[in-house]
Amino acid sequence: MCIAGFIWDAHPEYPFLLLLNRDEYYSRPTKPLTWWECNRILGGRDGQAGGTWLACTRDGRVAFLTNVREISKLQDPKSRGELPVRFLEGTKSPIVFAEEILKEADQYNGFNLMLADLPTRTMIYVTNRPKDGNFVSKVPPGIHVLTNASLDTPWPKAQRLCNNFKELLDQYGEGELPIKELVEKLMTNTIKDEECLLPKIYPPEQEYYLSSIFVEADFPLGRYGTRSSSALSVKANGEVSFYEKYLYNGEWDDKTLIYQIEELK
Repeated sequence: MCIAGFIWDAHPEYPFLLLLNRDEYYSRPTKPLTWWECNRILGGRDGQAGGTWLACTRDGRVAFLTNVREISKLQDPKSRGELPVRFLEGTKSPIVFAEEILKEADQYNGFNLMLADLPTRTMIYVTNRPKDGNFVSKVPPGIHVLTNASLDTPWPKAQRLCNNFKELLDQYGEGELPIKELVEKLMTNTIKDEECLLPKIYPPEQEYYLSSIFVEADFPLGRYGTRSSSALSVKANGEVSFYEKYLYNGEWDDKTLIYQIEELK
């Protein structure tokens, strides 16, 4: 179901730094991090529906997505993974794209979509399941966590990630950060919550296994859990580093791809 923690416009070296775990059934076909056929979009890809949970472009656009935890589902919904792709393939600003998406938001199951344009330092959050009535909002500078509820909802796993993230940032100060070390220290956490702390949306025996940052579970539909851990960092000089640690054919592998956003040189 995914969890993401990120710094936005609040670090002198990194205008944007994102850590994201993607949780999915092991049986769902997935393509690991690579440049897509268009040679403009970089990210992993859902081999079933063709969308993505996290990707970026050469000109500094970023989009990532989590599902909203809910009981009610549409019978024939559109794939939520197409939303980041549509933004990345286009040229519309994050706010314009977000407002257009709302016109068809009822055709998707619950989603949280983050849209960023690095050259203009703009990030927009859009959801079709708003907690406070705001479908679209501008993301303020700071550290944020996105789980399967609204942005910065204080689920215990979100608070663990946020607090640990802040501690590591304080430890390393304002200089360069050890990205792989951040992934290992923050995104592999398997601490689970007591039943009284669960969101109480799904049955407790299911939510218990989903309450950790790193997920491993056997559900009736099959083996489920964290399939990849990603770190996407953008430096002030425009250098983008995309690291992905991913499960492939039962084994963990990783890769890092680096490129330059020309507009930020």
